[in-house]
Amino acid sequence: TLSRYTHDNDPDVAVNAIFAMGLLGAGTNNARLAQLLRQLASYYHRDPNALFMVRIAQGLLHMGKGTLSLSPFHTDRSVLSRVSAAGLLTTLVSLIDAKSFVLGDSHYLLYFLVTAISPRFLITLDEDLKPLQVNVRVGQAVDVVGQAGRPKTITGWQTQSTPVLLSYGERAELEDEEYIPVTNVMEGLVILKKNPEWEGAQA
Repeated sequence: TLSRYTHDNDPDVAVNAIFAMGLLGAGTNNARLAQLLRQLASYYHRDPNALFMVRIAQGLLHMGKGTLSLSPFHTDRSVLSRVSAAGLLTTLVSLIDAKSFVLGDSHYLLYFLVTAISPRFLITLDEDLKPLQVNVRVGQAVDVVGQAGRPKTITGWQTQSTPVLLSYGERAELEDEEYIPVTNVMEGLVILKKNPEWEGAQA
């Protein structure tokens, strides 16, 4: 449906639909979305405003070469950052009248999106902040709030070596207890400490 709105007769609707496509696919490198945006670039090659927005959407889609995304949530999607939410809303509200703001003299309002940029990657470091390659299980996150004991936090997991990219709704956990993470949330940059009680090497 967004693709249909990008060809709307009302330029404001078309421009907002193009931006929405970039926002939805931010950092995913989605091939189908990239193809749609390339088609829009050739379709709007005579309209500088629409072409400008297509380029912005393409930039959002390939954000950080696929290592970054836009989200107002952090800490395993459990905490809302009011600064990030305000940054997203500032840009979105300015697009209500795109011609006067983002497509006019106030294109710098797009910079407010920076407050909502979050990493999609998981990189593990040792205590000297040197990259450390460990095996992690990556799978769909399971909501375990309020459950007794130590329930499984992910389902349908695959074992990968860090650094890894986490898709939306995915969570990672260490495969064994050789290292202890200094944070309870495995996202972005995570420092690992050697577990003094781990005896896997001797076994």
